[in-house]
Amino acid sequence: MPRYLVDKISRKAVLLCALASFFILVLIVVFIFRDGMAGFIENGIGAFLFGTDWSLKRGEYGVGVMILGSISVTLGTIIIAAPLSITCAIFLAEIAPPEVREVVRPAIDLLVGIPSVVYGLMGMVWLVPLIRDHFGGGGYSLLAAIVVLTIMVLPTIISLSEDSLRSVPRHYKESALALGATDWQAIWRVLLPAARPGIVSAIILGMGRVIGESMACYMVIGNAFAFPSSVLDPSRTLTSNIVGQVEEAAYGSSHMHALFACGIVLLVFIFIFNSVSFTMGRREG
Repeated sequence: MPRYLVDKISRKAVLLCALASFFILVLIVVFIFRDGMAGFIENGIGAFLFGTDWSLKRGEYGVGVMILGSISVTLGTIIIAAPLSITCAIFLAEIAPPEVREVVRPAIDLLVGIPSVVYGLMGMVWLVPLIRDHFGGGGYSLLAAIVVLTIMVLPTIISLSEDSLRSVPRHYKESALALGATDWQAIWRVLLPAARPGIVSAIILGMGRVIGESMACYMVIGNAFAFPSSVLDPSRTLTSNIVGQVEEAAYGSSHMHALFACGIVLLVFIFIFNSVSFTMGRREG
C-alpha cells in the first residue's frame, strides 16, 4: 500500500510540475504579446519589420537592420560550427579511444555551463584586439560575434550529433564493413545518412540558441545600427538591441512597446527553429 501511494503521489507531482511549466510558458507568451502587439500597431507591421530607422526622438522604430544582423550572425555561426561539430561528433562516436573520449566528452559538456558573459568578456579582452590588429576595423564586429557564438554553440551540436550517431544500430556499420567498405566509407555512406535527421535537428537547435543569445553578442558585435558591408563591420541584433535599450525605455511607452515587439519577432524565429527540430527528431524516431 505505501509503495502504491508513493507511485500515485509521484505521478501527481510530475503532472503538476509539467502543468506549472506549461502555465509559466503561456504567461510569458501572453505578457510579451500584450505589450509587443502595441508596437506593431503603433508603427505598422510592414514599417516595423522592414524599416531601417530606429529613432527615439522621432518615435520611429524599424527592425529590418536588426533582423538582417541576427540572420547574418546565425548563418555565419552555423556555417562554421556545423562542420566542426559533426566532425567532432564522428570522432567521439566512432574513432576516439575510450580513454580519449572520457577526457574530451566531459570537457565539451563543461563548456555548456560557462555563463555567456564570460564568453563575451573573453571576446572583448582577446578576440576584439586580435581582429583589430590583424584584420582591420575596430574589432567590435560581426566576425567577433560569429566566433564567440560558434564557441558557445559547439557543445550543444556536438552532444546531440554524437547521440544521434550512437543511436544508429551497430549492424548498419557492420553490414557495410562486411560488404567490403572501409571504416570511413561506412561512416560517410551509412552512419551519417542514418543519423541525418538527428544531426539536422541539433543544428537547428543550435541556430535557435544563437539567434536568442544576448549578452555575449552585445559585448562584441559593436551595436551599430547599419547594414554591415563585411564581417569586419559592427552590427546589431534583435537581442543586443533589447539588452542595450531596455534600461532607458519607460514602461508603457512606445519605445518599450517596440522592444517587446522585437521580443515577438525573436519568439517567432525560435518557435520556427524548435518546431523544425521537433519534426526532424520525430522523423529520426
